Amino acid sequence: MEKHSNLVVFDDKKIRRIWHNDQWYFSVVDIIGSLAESSDARNYWKVLKHRLLKEGSEVVTKCNQLKLQASDGKYYESDCANTETLFRLIQSIPSPKAEPFKLWLAQVGYERVQEIENPELAQERMKELYRQKGYSEEWIEKRVRGIAVRQELVDEWKKRDVKNIEFGILTNEISKAAFDKTVDEYKQHKKLKKENLRDHMNDLELIFTMLGEASTTTIAKARDAKGFDHNKAVARKGGSIAGEARKQLEIASGKSIVSQENYLDEPEKVKKKRLK
Repeated sequence: MEKHSNLVVFDDKKIRRIWHNDQWYFSVVDIIGSLAESSDARNYWKVLKHRLLKEGSEVVTKCNQLKLQASDGKYYESDCANTETLFRLIQSIPSPKAEPFKLWLAQVGYERVQEIENPELAQERMKELYRQKGYSEEWIEKRVRGIAVRQELVDEWKKRDVKNIEFGILTNEISKAAFDKTVDEYKQHKKLKKENLRDHMNDLELIFTMLGEASTTTIAKARDAKGFDHNKAVARKGGSIAGEARKQLEIASGKSIVSQENYLDEPEKVKKKRLK
C-alpha cells in the first residue's frame, strides 16, 4: 500500500514522485517545469538530455523510466531521478530558483527517513491525504486500521515461507471466500481499473475485509502454517469466517454488503453523505 503522497509542491507547481528502491524518485520534466524559464518543459529536457549525453555526463543514464500518472489519469513511463541525481541535474539548469529548490528537495527527500524513525508521521500524512479527498474521519480510521491488519498478515506470511509473488494469490483466496469475488472481480463490480479497491469500499466492506485478514493471521499462528499450500488453505478458512458473518448480516438486514458504490464516480455531495 502507498503510504506517501505521490505529489509534492514547489513554488505552486506540482511535482510527481514515486517510491522506488527505498528512495524517492521525482519526475524530471516536472522539476524542469518548476525551474526553467521555458513554456515547453518536455522539449527543454529533450535538448538538455542530448547535450548532457554529448558531454559524457552520467546524469541521464542515472535517470530511471518509471510509471507516473499523467493529467488524463493514465500511467506512462517517465524519466525520474533520485535526490542525488537531481542535485547534479540542477547544476545544468540556469535558474534563480536553484538554491531554494535544493533546500526544498532536501526536505521532501528526507520525509521518508523521518517516517522510518517515526511511523506516526507517515500515518498522519496518509490521513491528511484522505481528508483532502473528502473522506470522513470515521472511514479514515477504518482504512488506517485495515492497513495495520493487512501489514500484520503480510508479516506473518513472510515468516511462514510464503513468497511475495504468492501474496496476491492468497489475498484472492480470502476475498473469494469473504465476498464471493476475487480482487479483480470486485474491482470490475465497482467499475474500477487501476485504482486501489479498498479506497472505494464502504465502511462494512472494509470491516469484513479486516475480519477476513485478521482471521487468517490468527489461524496461521494457531496452526503454525508453513509454505504456500498450507497458508492457502488457511486463507480460504479465514476468508470464509468473514463470508459467513457477511451472509448473516445480509439476511438480517435484507441488504447486500458487496456494493457497487464507487467513491471515484460519485458527485462531491453524494460522497460526503455516504461516507458520514
